[in-house]
Amino acid sequence: MDRFHAMQAFVRVVETGSFTKAAAALHLSRTTVTQLVQQLEARLRVQLLNRTTRKVNVTPDGAAYYAQLVPLLAELEAIETGLPGAATAPRGSLRVDVPSPLATLVLMPALPAFHARYPDIELELGASDRKVDPIADGVDCIVRGGAVTDNALKARHVADLRLGVYAAPAYLARAGVPVHPEELADRRHRIVAYRWSTPDGHAPYAMRRGAEQAWVRGRHVVRTDDGNAYLAAGLAGLGVLWLPDYMARAPAAGGALLPLFADWQVDPMPMHVAYPATRHVSRRLRAFIDWIVELMADQHPVTATRR
Repeated sequence: MDRFHAMQAFVRVVETGSFTKAAAALHLSRTTVTQLVQQLEARLRVQLLNRTTRKVNVTPDGAAYYAQLVPLLAELEAIETGLPGAATAPRGSLRVDVPSPLATLVLMPALPAFHARYPDIELELGASDRKVDPIADGVDCIVRGGAVTDNALKARHVADLRLGVYAAPAYLARAGVPVHPEELADRRHRIVAYRWSTPDGHAPYAMRRGAEQAWVRGRHVVRTDDGNAYLAAGLAGLGVLWLPDYMARAPAAGGALLPLFADWQVDPMPMHVAYPATRHVSRRLRAFIDWIVELMADQHPVTATRR
């Protein structure tokens, strides 16, 4: 038995609550992960996990063992990477989930530079706007807009993205050009609604002009939880959009979208990288987080970037 790999397998099963998800995170087969944990239990002569057909639960002994393993594995990695003769460049696989428009428009074009800098990091990039649980889904980190409220996660603030309000020319020809945000509540106007990960799926847009404030919800005929679909709905004339600059730049430059409320400001969208609070931040994860911060600060307009 490779005791180190068995320990890693056990830790990921505990964190994900699933042999299947742990196997995916470790790029191993489910059978291999199962065998590693079974061998570990046999060596320790202790049952670490309770298994049923539906779920996996950690036993009291398993929970105590897990609590000691996490810092131990982190220390082992630090020792290995700190040896004078050891390779110092970050290496290994990294599972990341990011919003689909950010992946398409920002990250993918910049990845050649990332891999030139870190050739030994294998990046598995999930591109979706669905709610991803880094712990349950076996993901090393997620990049998301909005506040991070889950206490099981640690978050690093990456940037504050500038937002603007836009609509397609066909929509404005049909509904008229609004001159005040409150007009979007009128019956003739529609917005394209985005399903946020809030209890009711809604989040009003805060807009300001000097001391004047407006909170816009609006009516909608379509609501989506995917950024690319959200943009496509606006381009099709289905309603008014709130877009970060990086998404609006190309369609606005080509005339497919027109800006609205030029004298109003939209509260910026904070962007965070989040990862499990109990999980050791590996050198490859630290390298990726630092790169995201650098990328957003250097190449894409933001209102502020804090560490």
